[in-house]
Amino acid sequence: AGLPEEKTAIETNAGGHGPEIIVEVHRGESFYYPLFAIWIEDAEGNYIQTLYVARSVGTGAFKYARQEGNKWISEVKRAPQTLPYWAHKRGVRAADGLFVPDSETAVPDAYTGATPITGFILNSRADSPLPGKFRVMLEINQNWDWNEYWTNDRFPGDENYRMSCQPALVYEAVIDTSYPSREWPMKPIGHSHYSGGTGELFTDLSTITTALNIVASASVRIR
Repeated sequence: AGLPEEKTAIETNAGGHGPEIIVEVHRGESFYYPLFAIWIEDAEGNYIQTLYVARSVGTGAFKYARQEGNKWISEVKRAPQTLPYWAHKRGVRAADGLFVPDSETAVPDAYTGATPITGFILNSRADSPLPGKFRVMLEINQNWDWNEYWTNDRFPGDENYRMSCQPALVYEAVIDTSYPSREWPMKPIGHSHYSGGTGELFTDLSTITTALNIVASASVRIR
């Protein structure tokens, strides 16, 4: 048993009028600069609001957009494969037809943050009071994580797929506030579309390998 894992603290939406929501994510052995979004849905799965999304995804401006020689160039990039389940749930379509945010449809600053390079604890608030039962969702994706099923030539010519490799994973915690002091585990419930073409959730995780180890465990507390 080594030292306890150091966690990055992230705070969003401090001005919200709803309950405080704390999401703790322990990094797994495959955790390497993943991008993620955390949001709330009602018990039926209808989107309520975003609590956190990586600033690059929320604004469409990526710090490490492309490489020139040994230098990374930051620029605006359309990356629908990154977090498609969240983007389609949010339901805001940009002028180019994609649901992934751009400068015109960007997520407000209050809900975005830097991408942690360690496990993290998100302290956020809902905008308004929530129903007694709701869901806290996490979608997470890491580039370049091929496996024997999601190979680099599986969809020739699909550049969005080629960067994503194993598709984004979706985790869910089902919250029932009639048990006020509990900690709710987040469980993987499926993966997103491999290149962000749709907002579907694919519940068969049998082709997913290392991507299931990006997150070692995750949980939600409500205050």
